[in-house]
Amino acid sequence: MVVAIDGPAGAGKSSVARGVASELGFTYLDSGAMYRAVALAALERGLAPAEAARSANIEVGERVLLDGRDVTDAIRNPKVSEAASRAAAERDVRQAMIVQQRRLLALGDWVAEGRDIGTVVAPNAEVKVFLSASAAERARRRAAELGVDPAVVLAEQAIRDQRDSTREHSPLQPARGAVVLDTTGLALAEVVARVVALVRAAPVAGGDEPGRKT
Repeated sequence: MVVAIDGPAGAGKSSVARGVASELGFTYLDSGAMYRAVALAALERGLAPAEAARSANIEVGERVLLDGRDVTDAIRNPKVSEAASRAAAERDVRQAMIVQQRRLLALGDWVAEGRDIGTVVAPNAEVKVFLSASAAERARRRAAELGVDPAVVLAEQAIRDQRDSTREHSPLQPARGAVVLDTTGLALAEVVARVVALVRAAPVAGGDEPGRKT
């Protein structure tokens, strides 16, 4: 079973997806971390993002490994975040990552989060959720995470939102059939509970039993 959670930066995708995966006993896939790892590889090695995407060995889970090196913290650098947003707009980069993501999602139960999981990577996911939040709330969360000025994050966020929503390949938008959930003012536990309820109420592909696990 695949649970697809999409949404813009700061909407709470990572925290919600981790919580849902933990609650259900599913495996968590952070697709954004894969693009960040590509951006980091490109910056460090002086490569074009597409070349980095084809050559890098990226492993995702509790930690993110780039060619065997733990880059979980390094890929959260603001410079890498900006580079990842640009890289993700390139067709060749997205195609390379989509192939890897689909291979992972083909086996087992997953909670996958990103910006195009429900629309492109796994359009047949049994549960699709699009998380949103006000721009100010998203910037506040991101600023608290990074320890920086919310006004700076808000300005950078506006640029990323524009790029993500208007890019030619896999633009950010709710997938067909996705439940849109505004997380503004909601506690993490409340959002996780709502998504878990959707999963448990969903029919499993090929059968009539509700989504597991209890």
